Amino acid sequence: MASARRPTRILGPISGPRSFAEAFGVSRETLDRLEIYEDVLKRWQKAVNLVGPGTLDQVWHRHFADSAQLLWFAPKEAEAWLDLGSGAGFPGLVVAILLAEQGQGRVTLIESDRRKAAFLSEVARRTGVPVEICCERIEKTATQAKFAPVDVITARALAPLDRLLGLAWPFFGDGTVALFLKGRGIEGEIGDASRAWTFEHALQASLTEAEGRIAVIRNLHAKALPNKTEG
Repeated sequence: MASARRPTRILGPISGPRSFAEAFGVSRETLDRLEIYEDVLKRWQKAVNLVGPGTLDQVWHRHFADSAQLLWFAPKEAEAWLDLGSGAGFPGLVVAILLAEQGQGRVTLIESDRRKAAFLSEVARRTGVPVEICCERIEKTATQAKFAPVDVITARALAPLDRLLGLAWPFFGDGTVALFLKGRGIEGEIGDASRAWTFEHALQASLTEAEGRIAVIRNLHAKALPNKTEG
């Protein structure tokens, strides 16, 4: 990633390892890890619904590149990453694989579904990528108590922004940045979220989907204390 500049327009189809390497400037070792990831994903998909079936033949673009682009919007000095509702590992596990190449950063994946958490563990084991996998509900006080504020919070297709900010808020510190992969309805979600939260935001165009947006959130504060979380 360090050798690849952020494109100024949407990426062409990322159809496999070669075009991914051209877009993101990653090493052969990183491509090998992503190929292992793809193989495990396609095998597990037969028993566990991890991604939309129609996207399985577009893994490198719809899932790997879509996730990887977040590194272009993150602070270069970021060390502690937290991925909420990781599912099949997008974006968090892809970010972890790319960070492993740089030798910096540590990603924690929170996923309450035990089968999906087992999948994440298998990909991490097979690729040798150091991640922490927390198989608990995000909203539980006990889960939140395990983590200090982090540098970057990520999520994709998890919840509307107002709900997502409530999930992210316990992990926010003064310098935390949230990077949320969103669709064209994000402008309306920002208006809804502004009723309960104050925050700075910027919307960056997705480099993989014409109508996609990356919501970059900073300085998050609750206008009123949120409801007590689950114990």
